[in-house]
Amino acid sequence: MNRSMGMTQLRWLWLSVVVMVLDLASKYWIIHHFDLYETRPLIPFLNMTYAQNTGAAFSFLADSGGWQRWFFILVAVLIIAILMRLMYRSTENKWINAAYALIIGGALGNLCDRIANGFVIDFIDFYVNQWHWPTFNLADSAICIGALFILLEGFLNPASKKQITQKEK
Repeated sequence: MNRSMGMTQLRWLWLSVVVMVLDLASKYWIIHHFDLYETRPLIPFLNMTYAQNTGAAFSFLADSGGWQRWFFILVAVLIIAILMRLMYRSTENKWINAAYALIIGGALGNLCDRIANGFVIDFIDFYVNQWHWPTFNLADSAICIGALFILLEGFLNPASKKQITQKEK
């Protein structure tokens, strides 16, 4: 692949920047308008609740004594680097490039939190009756949407997987 083709794929990084900025702005707003663990109902199945997560998804490793901060920083940096490389090498597939950009933006938002604070700020509390999904943020949402795009692309267009694999050979 020539260099200009790869740079064309990286044009999707604007979406990463938008995700990161919206995520960090929403977290800034939360910490300046909420007390820790304060909850405000929005609609019947959605609250805003300020929480701090020292772990990963679902508070995985949250009570591990502090080493997990550096581990998750390293993991985020590696994932961002891998996805940037994949985006650079990808075909003109808009879904895949958008997916990579969403995941990169979400990872950057949470990475900034983890570096600055030692934890990730979460505030979206979705629930049904008494069952609550773990509190999350806009970065987490972007990561999940990006992962969903990748899954859907794999199921709906299996030929794209062959194109990517053949280009790597």
